[in-house]
Amino acid sequence: MSSQPCFSLSWTVAEEEAASLLREFLMKQEISKAALTDIKFKGGRIEVNGIEVTVREKLKAGDQVVVTFPKEEPSSGLRAESLPLDIIYEDEYLLVVKKRAGMNTIPSREHPYESLANALAGYYKEQNIAATIHIATRLDRDTSGLVLIAKHRHIHHLLSKQQKQGDVKRRYQAVAQGTLALDQGRIEEPIGRKTTSIMEREVREDGQYACTLYRVLERLPNYTFVELQLLTGRTHQIRVHMSYIGHPLAGDDLYGGTRDKISRQALHCYALMFTHPVTRRTMSFTEDLPEDMKTLVVKK
Repeated sequence: MSSQPCFSLSWTVAEEEAASLLREFLMKQEISKAALTDIKFKGGRIEVNGIEVTVREKLKAGDQVVVTFPKEEPSSGLRAESLPLDIIYEDEYLLVVKKRAGMNTIPSREHPYESLANALAGYYKEQNIAATIHIATRLDRDTSGLVLIAKHRHIHHLLSKQQKQGDVKRRYQAVAQGTLALDQGRIEEPIGRKTTSIMEREVREDGQYACTLYRVLERLPNYTFVELQLLTGRTHQIRVHMSYIGHPLAGDDLYGGTRDKISRQALHCYALMFTHPVTRRTMSFTEDLPEDMKTLVVKK
């Protein structure tokens, strides 16, 4: 199989950008200083009108600027595995995939193999995609739903900036135990690690600020079907916050839920919205509830 070319991006210099230095132009394109250093010392290339130049080059209107990033190596220590991969969307820059419940996003000490990252490494190997694994949004092992993956380090950098600005939006559907009194609400309580557990989190005064919005979709016998949106991204945030208000998720025995109807926390990332970091198009994806959660919300 032939080697995949290095990842590159190109731009045409506009009239209002003429006379600026290439370094300034690239900064406006969100090429970081770290990326410029890698390009200089690790085999990348910057060209203007087909000629390799330095970042001190002065630009003219109509110049064609091409940045070729250094070739990425497959993730060291990550075993490439041929596993089913449910791809919802793919282009040369990113992937959106559906993760099933019971699959780690990345390997852990307890589950070193068969993670989404292992599956991606296997897919990249099959497709000859020369890149490390860049997972932009993660889900807990037993949470199902949509995950955003960048195919290149620079694309991951751009998506991370969007996340910090709150422009990568995820919405969840969950089944909470009991009946929520309010049709919608805001849970704004700090979350930190529980002192007696490596894994478990709790609401605590010295924790990190955390905010979750919820909206009731349907009230069911013994349960409430809710939609949730995270305004922060703390570990186990939805699970901790829902337990804190007295409505742990069905199946979430770590935080007070019972497993009599479902064998994992009833939590699904069903919607993902972001701006494509290269094309600037608004990207929006939704995914149906998995069958184990449907059995809780579909009336017989």
